[in-house]
Amino acid sequence: MESRKVSIEAILLLALMAFLAGGAAWRESATIDEIAHLGAGVSYLERLDMRLNEEHPPLAKVLAAIPLVVRGIRADYSDYSWTYSGQKFGSQYLAEWVFGHRLVLRWNNPYSTLWWARLPMLVATLVLGLVLYGFGSRLGGSNWGGLLCLTVFATMPVFLAFGPLVITDIVVTLFWILAIWQLPAMWGSPNRAQVIRFGLALAGALLSKFSSGLLFFVFPAVALSLRFHPLAGQPTDKAELRAWRRNAWRNIGKGVLWAALFVYVVYLILSWHQPSDSLSLIHVPAWAVFRRMLMPGWTYLRGLIGFALSAGSRPTYILGRAYPHGVWFYFPVLVLLKSPLPFLLLLLVASTVRGQLKFSLPQVSAIAPGMEFHWRSIWVSCVVFTSACLLSRLDLSIRHFSIPLALMILMLAPLPRMLGLLREAEWRGRAAAAGATMVLAAASVITAIWTYPDYFPFISLLGMGRPGYMLVNDSNLDWNQALLEVQHFARGRELPRILLDTYALSEPQAYVPEAQPWNCQQPSASDARQWAIVSANLIKDGSNCSWLLKHLHLELAGGSMYAFLLPSRIPAAGSPGGPPLPKDYRYFGGVPVAGEDVRTVFLRCIRDPRQLGPSMDRLIASVPNQSKK
Repeated sequence: MESRKVSIEAILLLALMAFLAGGAAWRESATIDEIAHLGAGVSYLERLDMRLNEEHPPLAKVLAAIPLVVRGIRADYSDYSWTYSGQKFGSQYLAEWVFGHRLVLRWNNPYSTLWWARLPMLVATLVLGLVLYGFGSRLGGSNWGGLLCLTVFATMPVFLAFGPLVITDIVVTLFWILAIWQLPAMWGSPNRAQVIRFGLALAGALLSKFSSGLLFFVFPAVALSLRFHPLAGQPTDKAELRAWRRNAWRNIGKGVLWAALFVYVVYLILSWHQPSDSLSLIHVPAWAVFRRMLMPGWTYLRGLIGFALSAGSRPTYILGRAYPHGVWFYFPVLVLLKSPLPFLLLLLVASTVRGQLKFSLPQVSAIAPGMEFHWRSIWVSCVVFTSACLLSRLDLSIRHFSIPLALMILMLAPLPRMLGLLREAEWRGRAAAAGATMVLAAASVITAIWTYPDYFPFISLLGMGRPGYMLVNDSNLDWNQALLEVQHFARGRELPRILLDTYALSEPQAYVPEAQPWNCQQPSASDARQWAIVSANLIKDGSNCSWLLKHLHLELAGGSMYAFLLPSRIPAAGSPGGPPLPKDYRYFGGVPVAGEDVRTVFLRCIRDPRQLGPSMDRLIASVPNQSKK
């Protein structure tokens, strides 16, 4: 009966998450990366050509594109943005955004297109929640451990915001957890089916995001941990121990080979009609067959190189200060600011209770019997991924930390079991800890409902009430998802024209026909007395527009954007209270590209795809100059 009750509660939690995440996504415009991902995903299925968005593996994009292709989405492959993307290596990096923009916002209805594309992603998010519930129940020895994990996950603003989006982070988190959960079986005597399941999970991760390559550091890290801190049940005889380790590496190797085969087959199918001219080393008929067989590996390698180049050092912004590159404390601070306080306190309660359990019952494990190896795999993989994030010089968004967040949630699973054990040990603080756990779980639900639908700009109480633009950047605050809110603002005030400065690489007119593109750093005298709406990211970080804060302003979409009523006279640039001088300008992405804001480059190409070639040439020419700065 107790198990049935908890299972019903788990279903209700998943339904709540579907309502909150799906409802928020329904109210949101296309975010930056979704534009490129959707155009690429549709072309993969319709053309079997992977030229677009090679810098990200295809799985999430294909999942999102399936309902669109089934419904008959319109894509114009005679458009110059598509034909240009196949002209030479590198041309697709700019063309993919133009093609995606046209597919989502011009050739099709953006509302229905986005909703059908986000539906599979929402399902994947709910599956991740179900996985956390199931694995948490096993780790904690009861369904209550799984229920605690699911409660935290289903109410976490990070997953509510990014879960339904057509991006790679949630899908790779799902397959990462599935892969490490099956890792302990590789040290035993797995049958072929178990090895294949491990290979499938690993392939799913590799097909979701290139950062999943960190799993190849997790495998030796787990093995190394077993040398320094052996688990019960490991062989003690040296010869048996060596054979046990060799067997594990043999099984892992088999799983990796299966994963490589699955990845190869997927790339072979999706690149079947992709031109293989880049492999035209030998001009004989038989070589064409080999080119086709080599194309999957070559496409994956090119994507990996593109990912490495795009994931290099970039400027970042945290706690009101801009940095020329990533900083080690970025993600620790971001976790504190972007995680609900109940979650952080639950981590503290779990740590305290675990310490007390070791003191009161040193011979008793907090982990359910038989789950010690799974626990080891979880926390070691969390350490590996977190270490990579701390060392990275690319610090953009809390979504890049989705894997450690999900693993930390899973590590809450033993808390109910530990409380039960301490009840038997008659620990005086047990009732207080149990009460705190229930209150914090309930507070997580209340926080999620109270925050709805503005999960993107969520800042915890540790932000001390300061506006988000003073603390964080990029998709932690605004990712161009709030254009429907801008539309409601403009129409509610019957504004025939509204100045709009967005944090985006696309045109806003599909959502806000009244919008006139505006640069908050370069206002003109004719802008006086008009309403201007500016992304919160452009106030301090992406642009230097804090001068606007001196004038009447209203918060939109929970602080993702702000509406400003401009004064009757625009102050002169550089004057007190006026816009900045050119030397004080800031730019989208941290630096100008080819002497101008990168958004200007993209908008010019969207309006006239024939500008793709000249723009790409200027971008390439500007790289040496940027590298010297």
